[in-house]
Amino acid sequence: MVSPKNLRSVQRIISLPITRPRNASAILPGLGHRNAFTFYQFQVHLPQSRREEPSQPRWKPKGGWTHWAHEKASNTWAGFGKAPEGNWKLKVFRIGERLVDRLDYEELALKGVDPSMGPTILHLDIRGKGAEETDENKKLPLLYPPSIQSAESSLSQLRELIHTREPRHKKGFWTWMIIAPFTAPFMIIPIIPNLPFFFCVWRSWSHYRAYRASQYLAALIKHGHVISAPSLELDALYKKYTPKSLTSTSTRPAPSSHQPSSSHASSHSETENIELLLTRDAVPDIVSTFSLEESSASDMYRAIEQARIRTKTST
Repeated sequence: MVSPKNLRSVQRIISLPITRPRNASAILPGLGHRNAFTFYQFQVHLPQSRREEPSQPRWKPKGGWTHWAHEKASNTWAGFGKAPEGNWKLKVFRIGERLVDRLDYEELALKGVDPSMGPTILHLDIRGKGAEETDENKKLPLLYPPSIQSAESSLSQLRELIHTREPRHKKGFWTWMIIAPFTAPFMIIPIIPNLPFFFCVWRSWSHYRAYRASQYLAALIKHGHVISAPSLELDALYKKYTPKSLTSTSTRPAPSSHQPSSSHASSHSETENIELLLTRDAVPDIVSTFSLEESSASDMYRAIEQARIRTKTST
């Protein structure tokens, strides 16, 4: 039996449909469901043994400078959240968390792909350090709930996501890189660090990671290495947590004429919206069943809330 700790190192993609299309016209051949929102939990990374280089110089940090910088930034940011009440660090942390809530959940999901597997800044192509992993024996399972999706639709929705996000993140990377130098005047302010500059760098880095991830995933799909695989465990969770209003509806339910007016997520509002397939109540069980990192729960909550808002605004 595989331990939960080992499951976290498994290579896989988990498809979590949040909504389904409202009408037949939303289903496009080869492209999936245009207005059906799906969250993907990516577990695509280089094995630990590939990361470690026995012959690397002593002055070079373990995992490389990119990994060191990412860990340093993450630890620093976590320290801001532990600052005492009233401290400027805690205020900045809370503002930052609200900004993260506003990021597209698709961008947050793509961070689950190891950035070293995609292209580099100087070589923006589909082949990164992990390209050698895409051989004939490399198969990446795409887990999906068979009662909600088909094998074809699960893969077509993933393909559509990558096709849509790739140019957006490439543009975002260069845009924030160009803006960053214009924040230099803020460096003259004493004590408080140049937050506008760090924000620009963070947004650029986030777009860069998402772009690299989308490029690498596109290569995997193109060469047939992503294989749709039905998951009975995932299907059972959907059947357990599907809102009662959906249990007796068809696969293309009519849109509800009574939408909740509140913009805040709640279990009650989600069960009233007949288009939502996944509720916040299901998230802890999903994390536990698939032995995911605790941080993945926050991304799922954000995805569910954003999908709920998008569904309302597009009505």
